[in-house]
Amino acid sequence: MHKFGIVLALFLLVIAEKAIGQVPETIARVKPSVVIVGTFKATNSPRFNIRGTGFVAGDGNLAVTNAHVIPEGAEVDTDAKIVIQVRIGQNELQMRQATVLEIDKLHDLALLKFDGAAVPKLVVRDSDTVREGQAIAFMGFPIGGALGFSPVTHRGMVSSITAIVLPTANSQQLNARTITSLRSGSFDIFQLDATAYPGNSGGPLFDADSGEVLGVINMVFIKGTKESALTNPSGISYAIPSKFILQLLQKRKGN
Repeated sequence: MHKFGIVLALFLLVIAEKAIGQVPETIARVKPSVVIVGTFKATNSPRFNIRGTGFVAGDGNLAVTNAHVIPEGAEVDTDAKIVIQVRIGQNELQMRQATVLEIDKLHDLALLKFDGAAVPKLVVRDSDTVREGQAIAFMGFPIGGALGFSPVTHRGMVSSITAIVLPTANSQQLNARTITSLRSGSFDIFQLDATAYPGNSGGPLFDADSGEVLGVINMVFIKGTKESALTNPSGISYAIPSKFILQLLQKRKGN
């Protein structure tokens, strides 16, 4: 029995080492498809203003990000252009002008089309296959690029699959966003046990083994709804399931 326990322990260790060993390869595959989303104006200082993260999907000239990453209303500067920065080679960044194709405000998603040659795209998987406890990773530019413009990867698991719209205790807690969501119907989101930061918004949540996209990191829309009392990173992060990305891509094909 003692020998069996040793053999079992060694077997589990080999499996764990193999799983960990796959992560560097997965990161290497995902990294070329992760982009910086921001605005550019020649007369500003700095000229480029980072707003969040995105990733390439579809035909290689489409980028997915959060809708709240795209400036609107009072934020709009008519002379500023929406741009993305893509990685060329190991260290060089190239700026590409982008246009907004689709906005899904309910799920806080945006689809952009950018100029130039196609960029390696990520495979978007149907998130209905995701289970609680599944190992995940996400990549982006935390704290608005304060750590530099090299994508940062975090690992964790899906700690819960939960509805974004929670019952309100009283009418004072109702606001326009909550009422709109209630009318449109609630939807499930992924709660993660890894900490994302402002700047990670719009980045891909992906399977740690395959690199397939399972969702989009969200640091504003969901946190404001579910954790309005928290103003600092709490160790809990959220992601919009990828099935809504597939719907957005399919809608674009139909247009």
